[in-house]
Amino acid sequence: MRKICVIGTGYVGLVTGACFSDLGNQVVCLDIVKEKIERLERGEMPIYEPGLEEVVARNVAAKRLAFTSNYADAVPGADFIFIAVGTPSGVDGEADLQYVRMAAESISDALTSYAIIINKSTVPVGTGDSVAQILIERGKKSGVDFDVVSNPEFLQEGSAVYNFQQPDRVVLGSTNHDAAAQVAQLYLPLRCSIMITDLRTAEMIKYASNAFLATRISFINEIATICEKLGADVKEVAAGMGMDKRIGRAFLDAGVGYGGSCFPKDVKALAWMGEINGCHPQLLRAVMDINRDMRRQVLAKVRELLGGARGKTVAIWGLAFKPNTDDIRDAPAFDIIHILQMEGAAIRAYDPVAMPNAQAALKQVMFCENAYCAAEGADALVIVTEWNEFKYADWARVGASMKQKIVIDGRNIYEPDKLRELGFTYRGVGRGYGA
Repeated sequence: MRKICVIGTGYVGLVTGACFSDLGNQVVCLDIVKEKIERLERGEMPIYEPGLEEVVARNVAAKRLAFTSNYADAVPGADFIFIAVGTPSGVDGEADLQYVRMAAESISDALTSYAIIINKSTVPVGTGDSVAQILIERGKKSGVDFDVVSNPEFLQEGSAVYNFQQPDRVVLGSTNHDAAAQVAQLYLPLRCSIMITDLRTAEMIKYASNAFLATRISFINEIATICEKLGADVKEVAAGMGMDKRIGRAFLDAGVGYGGSCFPKDVKALAWMGEINGCHPQLLRAVMDINRDMRRQVLAKVRELLGGARGKTVAIWGLAFKPNTDDIRDAPAFDIIHILQMEGAAIRAYDPVAMPNAQAALKQVMFCENAYCAAEGADALVIVTEWNEFKYADWARVGASMKQKIVIDGRNIYEPDKLRELGFTYRGVGRGYGA
């Protein structure tokens, strides 16, 4: 049984800690936000993630998983210390490393014996070296030895527990191959591919992976825009492309674009790293521009079909940036709602999970108890998040309650002909003439 400390109890830290304890390790999850620790000790999850609550409860009951806000309780005696804190975007798009630096300093102050410090947070290339330097400078008096390993996460919100338990690969980077090999031992029960490289390459793999996935999304969205002008159906185009093994079908779903805590900030951060080092990241800039434009296109369709938004009521289905999460960070719905409100529209909204978070962030929005309630009296309905419950809506019921039967399908989850047969004016994304 290995002793593990995980610093940070967000999506990455809590999932990492809970799943490592499920593999039989002794894990302490640490967070300096005492309220989060108190909630976890009461058995309450600070985030919504399918399957996570069960894993946490099982391992707390088995006394393999504990929580604290005190470094002195978690760091001494730990064999492995994972840093899984936030790295939000700075003013120019750079990753803000203040929480990583604070964690490294606090680890150094509490370290009493050799440990391997593992960067799990998404950090700019070179951060592993910076963390090592902090530990060296701050730990001079103690003389305690350590090694630093980069172990980027590849978890998707909504399926993070599954992603941890069934990973495509584990990437480890370090200047000390033996230290990386020791971390690899933690993952052996998962029987996955493990890649060991140097620190900076491991850090770059994470950014390059997220930037490529974001690029696929923006690529198919640009194709969707062209499809609308030429009368082609982007869903069929994506299906045909995906049959090619060189291309594949994943991340080729046209819509209102990506959001969340990873793709937006990671693409920005990678572009910033390129710019300050004399590169010209024009592809990354185009990816971001296209993503922004897709939200504007939804708004343009609302204006076109309603003859302007002023005095109209618009229903929004979906507030989270993707299904199976309550995360509203950089969610497309928020940009759409804000602009519609500025143009004089009243908003009725519903999301199966994210409404408590949205209520704290959105003003003058009527939050409804279900999707049908949100559609009542609406001049237009905009689908922004592809929750399963939206896919099987009773359209006779929806249409009977709306003021105007107008649907803007921002995720292409419906068949245009079926809704048009029911008397709806339908607009999707890239679904042929008029979409």
